[in-house]
Amino acid sequence: MPELSEHGDEAEADSAAISALRSAVLRLSRRLKHQRVDESLSPTEMSVLGTLARCGSATPSELARKEHVQPPSMTRIVAMLEAKGLVRMEPHPEDRRQKVVTQTEQAESMLAASREKRNVWLAELVGQLDEDEWARLRDAAPVLEKLAHL
Repeated sequence: MPELSEHGDEAEADSAAISALRSAVLRLSRRLKHQRVDESLSPTEMSVLGTLARCGSATPSELARKEHVQPPSMTRIVAMLEAKGLVRMEPHPEDRRQKVVTQTEQAESMLAASREKRNVWLAELVGQLDEDEWARLRDAAPVLEKLAHL
């Protein structure tokens, strides 16, 4: 496993690379967030729908933990998504006191359209790279994915 250097020019190069990576990922992420199909949804609402799509149905408390928000905030977010027809509340299969949040077909369709729009936008950007740059980026994709989940 590689370690960052702590000495001299190599340490400066590592530090510069880390800074450039952070800056580039943040800028690209911000630009991708603007490529949405439904502009009425907040980034947090989109994130909750994405979590439901990836992880399946969950209680509001589970969603709050996964999204790193307080439970009362998640309750409001879920209520807004339910009012927009993007999630439904169902009885918990084992605990009658709880509800489970499930995304609707409308949410699934909207997320698919949003992913497609982002993919098309990103493909247009990638089309401006030369073959060597595209090959390096393609090779870096699994590494970036790993970093995103560490």
